[in-house]
Amino acid sequence: MTEELASAMAAAARAWLDMLTADQRAIAVGPMPSAEASDAERRRWFYTPTDHGGLTLHQQRPAQQRAAMRLVASGLSRPGFVTVATTMGLENVLDHTEGFVARFDRERGRDPGLYYLRVFGDPAPGGTWGWRFGGHHVSLNNLVVGGAVAATTPCFMGADPASSELLGGAVNRPLGRVEDLARTLVKSLDPRVAVLSPKAPSDFVTANRTTVATGNRVIPLAGIWRDERFPDPAEQAKLQALSDAIDAAAGYTESDHSALEYTAVPKGVAGAAMSPDQREVLRALLDTYFGRVPAAVAPSYDDAALDAVHFAWAGPTEPGAPHYYRVQGPRLLLEWDNTQRNANHAHSVWRDPENDFGLDVLATHRRDHH
Repeated sequence: MTEELASAMAAAARAWLDMLTADQRAIAVGPMPSAEASDAERRRWFYTPTDHGGLTLHQQRPAQQRAAMRLVASGLSRPGFVTVATTMGLENVLDHTEGFVARFDRERGRDPGLYYLRVFGDPAPGGTWGWRFGGHHVSLNNLVVGGAVAATTPCFMGADPASSELLGGAVNRPLGRVEDLARTLVKSLDPRVAVLSPKAPSDFVTANRTTVATGNRVIPLAGIWRDERFPDPAEQAKLQALSDAIDAAAGYTESDHSALEYTAVPKGVAGAAMSPDQREVLRALLDTYFGRVPAAVAPSYDDAALDAVHFAWAGPTEPGAPHYYRVQGPRLLLEWDNTQRNANHAHSVWRDPENDFGLDVLATHRRDHH
């Protein structure tokens, strides 16, 4: 099944690349994936409104954009694609929220056309190649090795605003279940074990690091950008001030960071210690992450694997308060935070600490075939 999916991805990638001019292809194509230093660019990922690397939708004609989105859709389930498309559209809502002002040293700071697509290597049938799509609050990373999908993480989806009004009193919450299921679970667990801190961190503990490692702590917002500084000193000062304000609002001390820092040994409540009802909520929560990708590549956790999955929370548990949670287990790390903009700015990521970007598979492939 993963071979069929890889074939569909490759066909979509070739169709998109065939529509591009030589100048566009120079931006849209990167080096072949490998376990070497030449692959460093593919392993860089972001979720801020920075340059994610690749050809933007703005740089493409409508027919090219359609082909680009067909490739993006090939790596997502229908709900996953709808969520990504909604997140991209929220850039217009965020622009409205902020008063339609220019930001980040560019003509339009909140921009639904500023999403980047890049193919790494040659998407030939049976080959080894990858693709990445990203922009503000979206980061999708896919690797094909030997004609089979080998990795789909890191997989990031966010929403700002996380909750916004619709006509007739309806509410738009693209990641609502990702938040609500976790809150239901934590409220049913012993807070002495499940809640690591009464205060939520300002963002993910592992941030956008290429690899996850023991001791990882929150990186300030200003550090999660492609370039170290904006050319315009005034824009850089604005970003730094925003970053400082977010950290100040979190109010994290050394002991707080220590309580939340990433460790190889999971923190929180293990699935083995949960009741059947709690385990069902945990499974449903996992599905809000695994269900982002096609069924052929979605992980499956049996009862034994679920025993080793741990859930931990930080911050108050009532709706509307800044909060964070982490789900950690074999080949699994999920992080969620909704702390910024008065807890109406959500981030969620699914990672495989052993095989993000397919590094483990690539190393094995290189050993066995070279």
